[in-house]
Amino acid sequence: MTMTQSGPTAEPASRPAAADGVDGVIARMRALQEELPPHDGVAAFNRVYLAVTLSVRRSLVDGLLPRPRSAAALAAVFAGRYPAAVDLATAGDPVPACWRPLFRARHHPGVHPAQFALAGANAHIGYDLPLAVVDTARTHGCEPSALQGAFDRIGDVLVELEERIREDLAPGPGSLDVAEPLTHLVAGWDMERARDAAWSAARLLWSMRRLPELAEEFTRRLDAGAALVGRFLLTPLERRPDVWREESLRGSGCAARPAQSSGSSTGAISS
Repeated sequence: MTMTQSGPTAEPASRPAAADGVDGVIARMRALQEELPPHDGVAAFNRVYLAVTLSVRRSLVDGLLPRPRSAAALAAVFAGRYPAAVDLATAGDPVPACWRPLFRARHHPGVHPAQFALAGANAHIGYDLPLAVVDTARTHGCEPSALQGAFDRIGDVLVELEERIREDLAPGPGSLDVAEPLTHLVAGWDMERARDAAWSAARLLWSMRRLPELAEEFTRRLDAGAALVGRFLLTPLERRPDVWREESLRGSGCAARPAQSSGSSTGAISS
């Protein structure tokens, strides 16, 4: 795996065109949402990340990001790494280690949708984001510090990703007794810390740009570290996703059909 990955880096001539690079990524994610089965773990991440990417696009179009030209490039390169990983997996090609736990566990019946979404966020923020910063800085001939304002603003929007995972996918208050293991997992991953670590990793990678062997080693270890966290996030909780949803609805007072008992799975998730 090389340290950089090319991606769309549109050179906007006007404010509305600033989102051109992101528009292609959004179109790909919308297509994925149509293609993927509802219970696919990748679909769980895709659903919440699409909504967040639309928020990033609005910030670009409204001129809310500093240095709009480089901010648009950073947003497009960063967002584009996720569907690129999906396409690699679909083609049977090697994917970054950080994405493998999600792709391998995507149909596991004992993993909750919130876990799938967190695993995707962990891979995307922990590995894709620092590489996107370095790639964009190199393409635009600037220091990463010139991208910090855009990085911080995009990071603010990404907080919405964590909020959506907790609000849209986690069980309701009435299911806390059943969801206690999930509560611990969801609470154990923090977007603010992930963003800080991604910025530090980007700065370190940039400082190693004239030491390619060291940069390559650091990149591999960054990938492996994100993969390790992803495997923990995807620890099976022995509950089927459809059962989780039924219990969440009942806990919130919503009507739902009786849950069908379908047993549990003890299959292991490979690394």
